[in-house]
Amino acid sequence: MKPVITIPTLGDNYIYLYRYDQHDAIAIDPGKIRIVLKTLKEQELNLTDVLATHHHFDHTAGIGDLKKRTGCNVITANKTGILHIGNLNIQIIPTPGHTRDSVCYYIQPAKDQSGILFTGDTLFIGGCGRPIECDASTMWDSLQKIAALPDDTLVYPGHDYTEENYEFSLTIEPNNTLVKKALRTIKDWQESNKPTVPSNIGQERATNVFLRSDDPVIKSALGMPNATPAEVFAELRLRKNAFG
Repeated sequence: MKPVITIPTLGDNYIYLYRYDQHDAIAIDPGKIRIVLKTLKEQELNLTDVLATHHHFDHTAGIGDLKKRTGCNVITANKTGILHIGNLNIQIIPTPGHTRDSVCYYIQPAKDQSGILFTGDTLFIGGCGRPIECDASTMWDSLQKIAALPDDTLVYPGHDYTEENYEFSLTIEPNNTLVKKALRTIKDWQESNKPTVPSNIGQERATNVFLRSDDPVIKSALGMPNATPAEVFAELRLRKNAFG
């Protein structure tokens, strides 16, 4: 039984339930209450806790009503440290950039199980969030924190922008075979109505152009051979904003 239940909603949002024992679960970024309650009922799960990665409405809209309906504990995005829920140890990683209060939740590895990272709007598959409340340099620093996690760490972002992200990457590196392969895989999943998650940190380090802002190949492609990684990241983000 897989512990992560992925709930696509609101067009391109992902809500997640994490089943940490037979009957109990936590919810991550429940932006819509009805579909969460429906899934809890179908899976015969009790909701004990809600985790919010940041304050934007599409990630938090269902939290108040869920607390009223279930009595769950709510962990807001301004917390830090380690959470202990059931048998889980969950590290709260501050990742300001998209918003000042953005965090990622890292469920630390257990026996025979990789770590799991819920990234909200900080890291997407093949991309990253827009720096809205912070500058690009702050966002780059935050991305470096999570890119340093073990390669097998599973990545569950808050949105599905994967196809567009890989298509943008190919405007920077048209001949990148790893990105082309990843794009084909994602399109196959979409045709089969499968969610485009998870990725993992190793995959992201290899194919996510934003995490490669320190790569001389990317610097050369942008005509910025002597730029700092933060400067390269800022340029990539500007180009992505114009791309879509």
